[in-house]
Amino acid sequence: MASFNLNDWIGFTGVFILLIAYLLQLRNTIGKDSLLYLWMNIIGAGLSCLASILIHYVPFIILEATWMLVSVAALFRKKNYSI
Repeated sequence: MASFNLNDWIGFTGVFILLIAYLLQLRNTIGKDSLLYLWMNIIGAGLSCLASILIHYVPFIILEATWMLVSVAALFRKKNYSI
């Protein structure tokens, strides 16, 4: 059986959050523009990006960083969101 290190757990957690967000959105439990969905994408992609940085896997660093930034941009575009 494989042993998991911190990089693995960070990556698994990020991917799990992304998949749960996607599943909830597909089932119409949360909307694609909801704050919960956007935050789950930001956190999940951020953790996945961090894990990719830690293992030096550039393709997924680019993918997850882009996914996170798109979600951050959508969050700030929301009219009723204030910082």
